[in-house]
Amino acid sequence: MNHFLLPEAPDPGQGHRRYGVQAMELLINGLLALGARRHRLEAKLFGGARMSATMADIGLRNAEFARRFLADERIPLIGESLGGSKARRVQYWPAMGRAQQQLVTDPSIMARERSSSKELVVKSGEVELF
Repeated sequence: MNHFLLPEAPDPGQGHRRYGVQAMELLINGLLALGARRHRLEAKLFGGARMSATMADIGLRNAEFARRFLADERIPLIGESLGGSKARRVQYWPAMGRAQQQLVTDPSIMARERSSSKELVVKSGEVELF
């Protein structure tokens, strides 16, 4: 699972996993290193909401990037929920390939959850699973 802020770094030499290109490469390479087979990979996309009407539509850019990346890498896109104006809470069960989303109608809920919960991060090589 990846969550990135922008599709590409403003300066390509300054790449970081918070950008789509680097995050996707890290994820795919990490999965392959753990024994995944490239021909069995498939993807589901969630997000890409326009969170502010007064700012650039970063969500749209992220969604376009993700679709293009998957097509370029020949990774089948088997499901998506993109766009809109609401944040999403996504739960994923990798062993079953099942995902569930909940649209968040009140953004302050997400902010309160982030400040009150502790994120569990398990590091496996260069890939962070959270």
